[in-house]
Amino acid sequence: MRLTVAQALVRFLAAQYTERDGARQRLIAATWGIFGHGNVAGIGQALVEDPALMPFHQGRNEQAMVHAAVGWARQSNRLSAHAVTTSIGPGATNLVTGAALATVNHLPVLLLPGDTFATRPADPVLQQLEVPHAGEVSVNDCLRPVSRYFDRIGRPEALIPAALAAMRVLADPVETGAVTLALPQDVQAEAYDWPEEFLAERVWRVRRPRPDTAELDAAAHAIKAARRPLIVAGGGVRYSGAEDALRTLAERTRIPVATTQAGKGVLPYDHPCETGGIGHTGSATANALAADSDLIIGVGTRYTDFTTASGTLFPAGARFVNLNIAGFDAHKMGALPLVADAREGLTALTEALGDHRRSAPEWSSAKRDWQRRVDAAYAVPDEDARPTQAQVLGVLDTLVDGSDILINAAGSLPGDLHKLWRTRSTDQYHVEYGYSCMGYEIPAALGVLLAAPGRPIWALVGDGTYLMNPTEIVTAVQERLPLRLIILQNHGYASIGGLSEAVGGERYGTDYRHRDAEGGFTGPPLPLDLGANAASLGMRVLRPRTVRDLREALADARTTTVPTCVYVETETADTVSGPPPAQAWWDVPVAETSTRPSAVKAREEYDRHVTARRRHL
Repeated sequence: MRLTVAQALVRFLAAQYTERDGARQRLIAATWGIFGHGNVAGIGQALVEDPALMPFHQGRNEQAMVHAAVGWARQSNRLSAHAVTTSIGPGATNLVTGAALATVNHLPVLLLPGDTFATRPADPVLQQLEVPHAGEVSVNDCLRPVSRYFDRIGRPEALIPAALAAMRVLADPVETGAVTLALPQDVQAEAYDWPEEFLAERVWRVRRPRPDTAELDAAAHAIKAARRPLIVAGGGVRYSGAEDALRTLAERTRIPVATTQAGKGVLPYDHPCETGGIGHTGSATANALAADSDLIIGVGTRYTDFTTASGTLFPAGARFVNLNIAGFDAHKMGALPLVADAREGLTALTEALGDHRRSAPEWSSAKRDWQRRVDAAYAVPDEDARPTQAQVLGVLDTLVDGSDILINAAGSLPGDLHKLWRTRSTDQYHVEYGYSCMGYEIPAALGVLLAAPGRPIWALVGDGTYLMNPTEIVTAVQERLPLRLIILQNHGYASIGGLSEAVGGERYGTDYRHRDAEGGFTGPPLPLDLGANAASLGMRVLRPRTVRDLREALADARTTTVPTCVYVETETADTVSGPPPAQAWWDVPVAETSTRPSAVKAREEYDRHVTARRRHL
């Protein structure tokens, strides 16, 4: 069939499917796009040529389009993805942050940036990067280090192996992440006689590798020999659909389960074996168990520094068993590796352990104590007072059920949510903390709304995050997606301000205030009205001023059928019980020399914590 490269690519993508456990879905379910001279006559023309082939969503910011695609992929448990097409130049380089986020979190997204002419009819052309020693380099090469697969399609026939390789990576749970096919604008429009086999329906089966027998025996032996084992469950549990297998193992063995940011919710908060979040933003219950454990069983986790408290959380003599589909992660922490799909590995472990069972759980009292601390943070002494951030979460907690999904990524909210939020369903907690990208929440919520229509989807942002990337509110209005946006206005970068204070930076440059003659930040907060901004972009805006108002506004927003913003000016937690402080350390180096007393004191504290850091070999 004779088609242009762009037409053939769209037809090819529309015919790709994944299949796991007998369930089939489109691999590329839709395309997001902003058109410019690098893609309007290529991919743009191909999409309009046969609109029924490929659903299309119009974006406002290229980075945001990738975040929306990631939201879809996460909600789809990595079995389906979206494509993102952009022009050349700034349209392409705007993809870099979103691509990094996708790759860091192992979430599939297909990037289709336009590129400069392959035939070089004029040199340079508009938006071309000139590199004197390398004529083939373009700005799209910025995407190489943040892509799991990258290719530039310099001739029509090169699309065939490149497109197949791209699908293989997107559908592989070990390799998946951002995949980039850079498309020179002249090649996009060039015609070619495509083989029928290339355009035919193709199914990519998502594998569930089972554990090696020797690795399984070693893991089971280590668990049976352990006196104080702890399971650390990460996002791999969710993406494998292994929640039931984890529950079965935990209930039969009575091994407690702590969760990372990506794993929170794999067991409901009230399950007897669930002990809360682990690490710097975790609960005192889980961290105390971790500090006293002799065996840590990691399931689908990458062991980031927040999980390990920068290497200070687990005892020096602790051993590790890591169940992970990626050998790279399974070998971390000097672990006994168990390389397998999480569901298959947990099922095999349960069988290998047989009737092995620990004594009755001893953490129940500590868990109850932690829940009382959560209750205290949520408590509202005065319904007519301005709410704190924790009280906003507490009020929302009283309104939601298992159908609600909360989306967050950066600021102080990830810490509060990991410590306080009571998850009711396996997919309710959607906190992107692998890259912790400000501006992720609103566009990601659109992807989740598309993947889970009819469910209440909440994007929770602070004022700093909102100012980074509010553009996709327009897309929500255009596509009639009932986004529920909560903006917490605290007039600055609250999270980094607290960190600045802790490390001797004295909150410099973290508040929204005017500059004085000496370069400082003084005076009252800037007169920002982000609610008015959201309204100007088409949202319905509710403005609760008290906790009582907040209850009514959130209840109203939960039943909305139109994009709705709840704009809340929050109070500090000075006069009420706020969230518990960090339960474990996080390594942020402090100035070794300083004339300022705050930095000197912070360095003393830093040196004290550093001595507890250890490598598990």
